[in-house]
Amino acid sequence: MNARRLRASLRGWGGVGAMALACVTALILALMLPDSARGSGGAGVGGPGLALGTQARDEDCTDPQDRSLSPSGADGATIDAIKNRKDRRLIVGVDQNSYHWGYRDPNNPKAGGDLEGFDIDLVHAIAKNILGDENAVQFRAIPTSQRIPALQQGKVDMVVRTMTITCERLRQVTFSAPYFKTGQQVLAPANSGITGYDKSLAGKRICSAASSTAYDRLKSDRDHHKLAASAVVLPPVPNQLDCLVRLQLGEADAVVTDGALAASQAAQDPTVKLEGGTFTTEYYGVAMNLGAKDLVRRVNQVLADYRKDGWRQSYDKWLAPTLGADSPSQNPPPAVYGRTT
Repeated sequence: MNARRLRASLRGWGGVGAMALACVTALILALMLPDSARGSGGAGVGGPGLALGTQARDEDCTDPQDRSLSPSGADGATIDAIKNRKDRRLIVGVDQNSYHWGYRDPNNPKAGGDLEGFDIDLVHAIAKNILGDENAVQFRAIPTSQRIPALQQGKVDMVVRTMTITCERLRQVTFSAPYFKTGQQVLAPANSGITGYDKSLAGKRICSAASSTAYDRLKSDRDHHKLAASAVVLPPVPNQLDCLVRLQLGEADAVVTDGALAASQAAQDPTVKLEGGTFTTEYYGVAMNLGAKDLVRRVNQVLADYRKDGWRQSYDKWLAPTLGADSPSQNPPPAVYGRTT
């Protein structure tokens, strides 16, 4: 990559280079998280409901986004434990580096900049419903690869971090009904000659994040010869934003990630663009511990209300300008509840 392009790519919103530093900071913070969070009476995050619940076997799992519990406004053991904390705060794993999803705006007049974005708006809505205060939240920045471990180890109550609902993940955590529809897409330098997820990736180095559906798809397509044989699937990076930095440094030729995230990154860096359409259909959900059934039902109740009042305002504010009017993400996905216990 020449110096002119690197300088151009670091202009604008505050510099993706600064975002890369934030990625490193987030990883360090994640590694420093305590083994059990502090709650009332010594209870860990997520309360007593940490035992494994019903697991979904892959061979029986279809349409994973339709397998959540039905909504309920009732409290339960997990919610009681959250309310009984000394500081009465919801502890939520989020991203602090995804532009317009979960990020700190350097132009925010408040010291350090508050976290804001589409995912952050949803967190505030959940906190207001459960605790009566939208700001009763302790945000914990976690890298892509640590989303499931953070839940399993009781470090957070939930993860709201552009997390796709999949059958494999349903064996490890539980999800709310979907709150966003997207799909995998290719992000590449504007003059790269790459046209999408097709033969133009031959001989190209492709970046993706660890523990992401993009990396899983790349590995599967490579192993089943559905990806150009000469395409190189690079070792995954901890955070998805790291792939954009690798593009800028000339260490990767293309990124495969969710189209909604890619659109926000293209808005940050005018030297890259989305190539081709989405080639998968995926749904984001709020992830929680397998045993936190009362919390899942409560979040689904929040989402049922949020789809009617709140979702559209947040989408128009954060995502509509980059996704465009014809995006498959422009409406909230319908909720289908496939579990009763």
